[in-house]
Amino acid sequence: MAQASNGPGRLPTEAELTRAGLGLAVEGPVARITISRPERRNAMTGRTWTTLAHIGQTLPADVRIVVIAGEGDIFSAGIDLGMFTPEGVDGERSMVGGILDGSSTGADVEEYIAGLQEGFLWLRRPDLVTVAAVRGHAIGAGFQLALSCDLRILADDAKFCMKEPALGLVPDLTGTKPLVDIVGVHRAVEICLTARRVGAQEARELGLAELVVPADELPGAVDDVVAALLATNAEAAAATKALLQQAAGNTLEEQAAAERRAQVARLTALAGTMAADNR
Repeated sequence: MAQASNGPGRLPTEAELTRAGLGLAVEGPVARITISRPERRNAMTGRTWTTLAHIGQTLPADVRIVVIAGEGDIFSAGIDLGMFTPEGVDGERSMVGGILDGSSTGADVEEYIAGLQEGFLWLRRPDLVTVAAVRGHAIGAGFQLALSCDLRILADDAKFCMKEPALGLVPDLTGTKPLVDIVGVHRAVEICLTARRVGAQEARELGLAELVVPADELPGAVDDVVAALLATNAEAAAATKALLQQAAGNTLEEQAAAERRAQVARLTALAGTMAADNR
């Protein structure tokens, strides 16, 4: 999993963001990322995901909340299907070109996909709370991007779809684990292998959405959630998220021990703050 960044490098330039079909605004502790290729229904390419990884690696250290949305009335139509043509998209590497001409081995392609996955993995970092604000369709990679976030706030017109199997592919952008964790393996099989659309209300019933609101209320609902998250102590929030992330894989005894260690660290930090204040 990607580690917390201290912002040692530079954020992507406006030109780099534009080429990747992304927008970025950082205001103090909140970073807002917008998928911005409206002419392609916010479809994404490899450059989109490597640039997302770049953002994660270079965010200022004081950023606590990341909000991801799509421009206009759609979150994302998923991967740009031009990525599966021999020539690729706008000079980017084709997903199949190297296999077709024999210049890429399976290991090469696997390494390439691992780099794309980095654009999704950093969204799980314990020091961040990540929020997907979803309007309209979130298909394939768009669904997986939303699944990578901690919270999903949906407009009532939102629709999720895991399209990859219908295209002869598998979901490979880190979405299968959170989907199974949330809905269980049997429902995940049904959703993926039928490639059907899951509407906002069903998504909420399945646990795929924390909140569903009318489309015109989505920005305000996201702002309310961001404000509530920022009201919580940053260090306690990071420690709690880390505990929750490991809970499913721990026995009760292991989780109880992890809670003790985390609380000792928090009490030690609080005591240090109190001592400094009393000097």
